[in-house]
Amino acid sequence: MADTVRLTMAQALIRFLAAQYVVDASGAQVPFVRGVLGIFGHGNVNGIGQALAEGGELDFVQGHNEQGMVHIAVAYARQLRRRRIWACTTSVGPGAMNMVTAAATATVNRIPVLLLPGDVFASRQPDPVLQQIEDPASWAVSANDALRPVSVYWDRVMRPEQLMAAARAAIDVLTDPARTGAVTLALPQDVQSEAYDYPASFFARRLHRLERRPPEGVALDAAAAVLAKARRPLLLVGGGVRYSDAEGAVDAFSRAFAVPFAETQAGKSALPWAHPWNLGGIGVTGTAAANRVAAEADAILAVGTRLADFTTASRTAFAPHAAFVGLNVVRADAMKMDARMVVADAREGLAGLGERLARAGYRSGHDAQAIAALRAAWDEEVERRFAADAPLMAQTRVIGELARALGPDDVIVNAAGGLPGDLHRLWRARGVDTYHMEYGFSCMGYEIAGALGAKLAQPDRDVYALVGDGSFLMLHADLFTALQQGVKIVVVVFNNGGYQCIESLQRASGSAGFGNAFRARSGARGELDGALVPIDFAAIGRALGAVGLRASTPDELQGALAEARRADRAVVVDVAVTPGGETQSYDSWWHVPIAEVSSRPAVHAAQADRLAHLARTRP
Repeated sequence: MADTVRLTMAQALIRFLAAQYVVDASGAQVPFVRGVLGIFGHGNVNGIGQALAEGGELDFVQGHNEQGMVHIAVAYARQLRRRRIWACTTSVGPGAMNMVTAAATATVNRIPVLLLPGDVFASRQPDPVLQQIEDPASWAVSANDALRPVSVYWDRVMRPEQLMAAARAAIDVLTDPARTGAVTLALPQDVQSEAYDYPASFFARRLHRLERRPPEGVALDAAAAVLAKARRPLLLVGGGVRYSDAEGAVDAFSRAFAVPFAETQAGKSALPWAHPWNLGGIGVTGTAAANRVAAEADAILAVGTRLADFTTASRTAFAPHAAFVGLNVVRADAMKMDARMVVADAREGLAGLGERLARAGYRSGHDAQAIAALRAAWDEEVERRFAADAPLMAQTRVIGELARALGPDDVIVNAAGGLPGDLHRLWRARGVDTYHMEYGFSCMGYEIAGALGAKLAQPDRDVYALVGDGSFLMLHADLFTALQQGVKIVVVVFNNGGYQCIESLQRASGSAGFGNAFRARSGARGELDGALVPIDFAAIGRALGAVGLRASTPDELQGALAEARRADRAVVVDVAVTPGGETQSYDSWWHVPIAEVSSRPAVHAAQADRLAHLARTRP
């Protein structure tokens, strides 16, 4: 029939994905799905693999670790403000389960990614097929069920015609700013290869636009009434500001009503650090300027933020009497901290609030000179930290040297360890979307894959993965992916001999430190208390084909960064860093449990301090 197309389910899926388009910032229509990242096995090679090989509609990138390739996709979508995505395909079993961590990273951060794992036979003819999980309670269970709790939408396509409903639903969720995250379509390997006469209309071009949910007038009135009473309000800039292109609205609101703003990890670099009302990072990893203003604020306007514990300093960053207004496209986020809710697009919501406050003739009681003085004092602290001296370079000194060497449009990527705290406090983002931090899930191993994803998203920018030695050891396979693709990223390894941020957390909790430094076993009991085991990360980079450089002084680091900028391929810079050289909290607290029974007086002191802070938390 002329109005049908006979294709395998996998071929139909690829053709359908290629027909999805979005409107980019310039107004042009561009493909929503850039391509497919994949590792083939028996569960997908003759289905999705064959469809990609013969179709040619989508780009294909060969992955080298399933978790890593999903991180690439997450970073790509994040860097492009959720406008475009990659799909990720794996075989059945271990390959699919390797995606679980990265799927959770996407969902927690509200980043769209499409997962296409192979599955066991729908026919069950060869059961148990290779890598199949046999659950005696249900033969319907497979490894892909592990992806259910970390996916915002999950489906198993058991017949080729089911694809039409499943694929449409998947795209609907992926393009919904309130529901987006990891979407999983589990694809039984036999069904992938089965043919069906699909209606031609299924493959017609579909155009998806950024949905701007308008605020409800009553909600705006109530929220504006709260803010109009505030003399010392504070605006929190979350990731939703970036995803809704609301940075201009924040700028206008802040200047019009003399409202200072502070940045979450996801919101940082929506506006430049030099903005006169920008106080920098907020919360546990915040600046002294932001946290002092937060503690005295009588109203908090939280825009596009999840209000996680690091942002709220475990609910101690704000005064008990401070009123909250939650402006968020996600209702569950808008209601946090018992806020007056405005469930709407950030840009539209700020515009609506601004109109009402302008009609009321509102202006806060903040003094611009006082805010400038707080910013100046913090800048002095940043310079002091950048000049920190140590036998090797302190972590803050390395960050300062990077700040000197990198350009205003260069992108830094980070995720876990002690670096997120120092970067949130100290990094001065000069360009828009130049600070790429995965801190919703704080997933070790994200950094190198994330840098590759950011570079694929914006190839005209230089991208730097700032990674701890522990995170590098955990996942660096996509350094090879970058080399294979001819994509240049610069990986700066902070080589400090272990999981030093957790070592610092242990010591702050009264412990002497245990199990975090990269030490050899020694002594009669074989404890991990011997000498640090040396690792040459530059040599690892060279072995993979990258340029490998080492630095242990500021001059050596500046030379290595200059050489890295001139290089024609991926670079690994191994930087020797003094352990324990990170910053500490500035007027903030993070709630971690302390042992109630211990032989160490320092543990008892830490427990007493914890209980004192708990008594001051907001409900």
